[in-house]
Amino acid sequence: MRRFFSLSVFVLLSVLAFSQDTLPKFNVRNMGMDADGNARIIIGWVNPYDSLKQISVQRSHDSLKNYTTLVTLADANAKFNGFADNKALNDHMFYRLFIVKKDGSYFFTAPKKPGFDTAKVALPAGPTGNANNPIGTNPRETPEIKKPEVVIKKPTFVPSFYVYTNKDGYVYVNLPDADRQKYHIKFFEEDGSPLFEIKTINRTGLTLDKTDFMHAGWFLFELYNDDKLVEKSKFYLTKEF
Repeated sequence: MRRFFSLSVFVLLSVLAFSQDTLPKFNVRNMGMDADGNARIIIGWVNPYDSLKQISVQRSHDSLKNYTTLVTLADANAKFNGFADNKALNDHMFYRLFIVKKDGSYFFTAPKKPGFDTAKVALPAGPTGNANNPIGTNPRETPEIKKPEVVIKKPTFVPSFYVYTNKDGYVYVNLPDADRQKYHIKFFEEDGSPLFEIKTINRTGLTLDKTDFMHAGWFLFELYNDDKLVEKSKFYLTKEF
């Protein structure tokens, strides 16, 4: 079975440009091929529920059957969540979510294939004409041809898949493969001054106390796997301590 690696900085920054759908809808984005020819697929969603027991990401060549579970998220109730399939076999496979509620009931989402977002292009209206002057009302005027106005979607900030504040307002560290990797995290104040570091993380899910951060506001963090930077992002703590 192919191995799925942690979300790279390049993929993370790319996914910030896309807005996410709300469950049971979800996004599947094709971020292009890597140097080895593997497709890089981002699956993401916004979770409106607070009583889920499990969310698993599944993949198949067929839209109806033969699905394989890629990962089960450590925190099913995270507001923003997702998974990076950095070793997809190709860019036209099907993905779906298996969702279990706390009462034991479950359902599968509709399958989706990866897609690209494209910028919208607004074309200006052409000049009007008449029988004597098919281009404009003044035959001496040279019509001004305007270039199409390209409307670029502004990036929307999306909290990290790995370090974020959960529904109770605590900082939650979500590392599904922590038992097989060598993760450590450095936390910083918003101005970049060091705060503290967790040198060894063996648990797939870790909740940090608010008092560790001493005050409310924005905080920065850097997540490493061994000596390799996996993610550099931020999160916000509310005033309730």
